Amino acid sequence: MDGFKKFLLQGDLIKLAVAFIMGAAFASVVTATVDVIMDLLGKIGGTPDFSNYEPGGVSLGAWLTAFIAFLIMAAVVYFLIVKPYTAAKERYFPDPEPGETEIDILKQIRDSLSAR
Repeated sequence: MDGFKKFLLQGDLIKLAVAFIMGAAFASVVTATVDVIMDLLGKIGGTPDFSNYEPGGVSLGAWLTAFIAFLIMAAVVYFLIVKPYTAAKERYFPDPEPGETEIDILKQIRDSLSAR
């Protein structure tokens, strides 16, 4: 029972639970943003619902609506999450300067020993 208690209280499981809850909350924000963009597209080019679109008798409308919603969702996530996160990461946590490698240090030791 102690092992199960330790498993439940370890940090990784807590982080996963928080990430799941935040992801669910963020999903509603992304969905609302997609709805707004789809409405704007509907006002510009007609209805944003392509459910009745059947070229040549093939029902592609539902797929087309889902695909456009996916593209909009991907753009929202990229421009509102990925791009700002990457910029902040590069600004506040730059990659460390490359230092001496083990080979460089071994060469220095070799050179100092051969100089004796």
